[in-house]
Amino acid sequence: MSAALLLSFAVIFVAELGDKSQLMAMTFALRYRWWVVLGGITVATTVVHIMSVAIGHYLGAALPTHLLGILAGVAFIFFGLWTLRGDSLSDDEASRAQRATAPAFFVVTSAFMLAELGDKTMLATITLAADNDWVGVWIGSTLGMVVADALAIVVGAIAGKHLPERFIQIAAAVLFLIFGAYMLLENLIPGAAAPVIIAISVAVVGLLGGVLRMLPPRLRPAVLRTESNPAADDSALPSA
Repeated sequence: MSAALLLSFAVIFVAELGDKSQLMAMTFALRYRWWVVLGGITVATTVVHIMSVAIGHYLGAALPTHLLGILAGVAFIFFGLWTLRGDSLSDDEASRAQRATAPAFFVVTSAFMLAELGDKTMLATITLAADNDWVGVWIGSTLGMVVADALAIVVGAIAGKHLPERFIQIAAAVLFLIFGAYMLLENLIPGAAAPVIIAISVAVVGLLGGVLRMLPPRLRPAVLRTESNPAADDSALPSA
């Protein structure tokens, strides 16, 4: 159980970095007391993740382990690409966080439950529970999300909204992609040594990053685009 707990904690903690849940946590922390926000997040996460591990547990019992490993690798690559794409609050979620008038605890709890249903952290928890001890996954995933959002609450309550979003988003995406590539290679090449698989995974993710950087700016993920576009600036100049 301890291995599943630690793995789930690490995976969900990374998944929450730069996620819209952190944006919501920071917004709520600017309006309500920190312990009310943290309590609401904890309750919402506990409920959503017990549903997630139940789905993953029964799914895992019906699928062979080898197939689960491949599916998990594909899923985590998807999480990495999702994270690289970026996340932001919708107008409805921002409004719920900024202008709510109902009791604070109820507002925070309901908002986070709605935000997490179908989110990548819920999908990650389902994936982990399919091949690991469900109790460990439940506890670890819940702690991972609460700790990550607690960091956002601290930032929201003390330092405002100024996070190094670009660095956090890229780092989280890279970790997911490497983890996903490792799981895929581990199941596709069972006899390969772990250091070799790690090296190949890092190389593949590095190659992917190079390819993305070579794309025209309009085709890159927003986080990899340059701050300014000299060509656009030049085109705006009046011709002689």
